[in-house]
Amino acid sequence: MSDINKEWDFIIEPKGSMFNLNLKEVWHYKDLLEMYIKRDIVTFYKQTLLGPLWFFIQPFFTTIVFMFVFGGLAGIPTDGIPQPLFYLSGICLWNYFSESLIKTSDTFYTNQAVFGKVYFPRLIVPLSVTISGLLKMLIQLFLFAGVYIYFLSKGASIEINRYAFLFPVLIFILAGLGLGFGIIISSMTTKYRDLKFLVAFAIQLWMYFTPVIYPLSVMEGNYKKYMWLIQANPLTAVLETFKYGFLGRGSFSWFALGYSVIFTFFILLLGTWIFNRVERSFMDVV
Repeated sequence: MSDINKEWDFIIEPKGSMFNLNLKEVWHYKDLLEMYIKRDIVTFYKQTLLGPLWFFIQPFFTTIVFMFVFGGLAGIPTDGIPQPLFYLSGICLWNYFSESLIKTSDTFYTNQAVFGKVYFPRLIVPLSVTISGLLKMLIQLFLFAGVYIYFLSKGASIEINRYAFLFPVLIFILAGLGLGFGIIISSMTTKYRDLKFLVAFAIQLWMYFTPVIYPLSVMEGNYKKYMWLIQANPLTAVLETFKYGFLGRGSFSWFALGYSVIFTFFILLLGTWIFNRVERSFMDVV
């Protein structure tokens, strides 16, 4: 009888609200979150010859390829911004978003063995991906800073302005969209496995509707009929604001940035609702 009346230290029960991320519980497992973040970063270069240098090598060579293909062969202008700076700024931000989305979109499938054996807040896994990806992006931005200082010393027509202080907002949008879309796709792939094969293709296609390899002015001048797609893309304002704030070129719109923020909140709420709904019964599906 005494065991029945005993007060338990921790009770596992379904969440009361489908829109509740239960961040208090996530904070209770912060040590596990930290372990997952370290694992994501270390495994990136574990057993490699160059180690952490791969954080810089990937965006560096991608920039060279973009310069040759899009800047050279295709002759796409960069609004007077030195090509390495233009492409590198887009690559660093885009890589963070795409990596967050791709890795979080496989949360339930790749972790089903762990999820079926021990309880912990499932949100920790996609959160760790988003945070570790942020650390990688910040490291890659040191490469951007080095190239920036080089061209600045050469007298390039670039300048930083007050809109650069919006950088934390841009980070929130990138992280929120990557996490939101990722957990939506992950939740849906528990039942529809073929969706995971479409993610990589959709990400590549999405990049061409984002001003990564071209300035927005090119679309406004030559491809106006596609501008509605570019403007509907919540990532457009992120890249344009970053380039406008740190390079002094491009365009900035409070309306476009506000749209991206609202869109991000919507995706996060939708993703939370779907994630919480699937989390309760996904082991019966997978």
